[in-house]
Amino acid sequence: MVERSAEDFAQLAFDMNLLSQRELESAWSELGTRNVSAEELQRVLVRRELLTNYQADRLARGEKTGYFYGDYKVLYLVGTGSFARVYRAVHKDTGKVVAVKVLRKRYIDDPKNVEQFIREGEMGAKLRHPNIVPIFEVSSGRRVYYMVMDFVEGRNLREFVRVRKKLSVEEALKFTTDIAAGLAYAAEFGICHRDLKLSNVLMSSTGRAQLVDFGLANVADDDDNANPRTIDYAGLERATGVRKDDSRSDIYFTGCMFYNMLTGVPPLADTKDRSQRLSKTRFDDIKPVNKIDPSLPHRIVNIVNKAMELDVAKRYQSAAELLADLQAAARRLNTKDGDAIEEGNDRPVMIIDSNPQFQDLFRKNLKKVGYRVLVVSDTERALQRLEGDTKAADCVVFGCHSLGKQGLEGFNQFAKNEQTKNIPAILLLTEKQSPYKQAADLAEHRVCVQMPLKMREFRGLLKKLVGTASQD
Repeated sequence: MVERSAEDFAQLAFDMNLLSQRELESAWSELGTRNVSAEELQRVLVRRELLTNYQADRLARGEKTGYFYGDYKVLYLVGTGSFARVYRAVHKDTGKVVAVKVLRKRYIDDPKNVEQFIREGEMGAKLRHPNIVPIFEVSSGRRVYYMVMDFVEGRNLREFVRVRKKLSVEEALKFTTDIAAGLAYAAEFGICHRDLKLSNVLMSSTGRAQLVDFGLANVADDDDNANPRTIDYAGLERATGVRKDDSRSDIYFTGCMFYNMLTGVPPLADTKDRSQRLSKTRFDDIKPVNKIDPSLPHRIVNIVNKAMELDVAKRYQSAAELLADLQAAARRLNTKDGDAIEEGNDRPVMIIDSNPQFQDLFRKNLKKVGYRVLVVSDTERALQRLEGDTKAADCVVFGCHSLGKQGLEGFNQFAKNEQTKNIPAILLLTEKQSPYKQAADLAEHRVCVQMPLKMREFRGLLKKLVGTASQD
């Protein structure tokens, strides 16, 4: 490094528009002389916050570029990615603090990469959502390409998890819900993220998770040194047979982040080997999340598993669908004894039974596992209720043990009615009523079972039928 005098240092700072003449005079005045080393002047300017260490170091090296991007003065380097550097900067007139993301020089000679960077920036500038870091400006010219974004005070989610080791279910659920909300909003504009990882989720000082870098992983996609996450996406899509821009790939990696937050362990084996990243076995060998932490609530495990399902037809089909399940899980987690009432997922079940003891038995046992139970004493009133509102029940149970033949007739009428025929139903018979089964209008979603029946078996049947209804 060329040794610079204090005078040379001061002149360069002035020429680069980092310091005014008045500020320099003030510093000289404090020193009492100009016969000092550049290092002494530098220390005074940094201590008085007239320069940052980043600016001072560049001036000491005689650097003459990189201090301003448009109207924004660079304060210091925040981070370096595979295709861009991010700086904290301030507007020279308003003092507004922002983040400036600058395309690295290695990519500026490739028109494809430049075009991609600008296009992704302009695309991101359309997005205004609490869980997406906003882009204010995208600029290009004189072989410099950058975008101006909101500066989020805080750390990224990767750093947060590294410090905490693993997060509580409540925290992991909240942050994943924030991520899914941002993805669902972007999907309304036809925008995928394509680079979901913990370091691309920023944690605000208020505890909100915000997404950055929508689509920017596509820059240098064809480069041999491509972003590792780009390779991860390529490996997943090769393993699952979907196209490059399938939004369900974002959902998979959202599931990976949820998994990591809950366990403190990344689901995908970490490797720098490109061929291993592209290998299907890397995705096949993931240890189930509940094997790592058996204490996780069943509902949470199901969400992780569905988000990370390799069969894309069984995966969440949209971020909005994932978001709905995350929000439902959060509501359930906030209720007393949340784990005990997960099974029914607050689904409504109608019990048609005239025996008060059986009514109480059904009500008590089904409510305990999360169903909303509506008990009706006769079939006519029950059918009238369902004809007026088919959403009143996701499954209807006809108790022939107390209703007798009226229960069978109601069951068959229920099967023929256009408004109710697609609602799952269970016909409960005693051993003596077994001939009723021959006369019952049965179907895959309308079944007949004989008592005595253990409540656990009944709940299993009910859960299967209600699950079938939700798929329909």
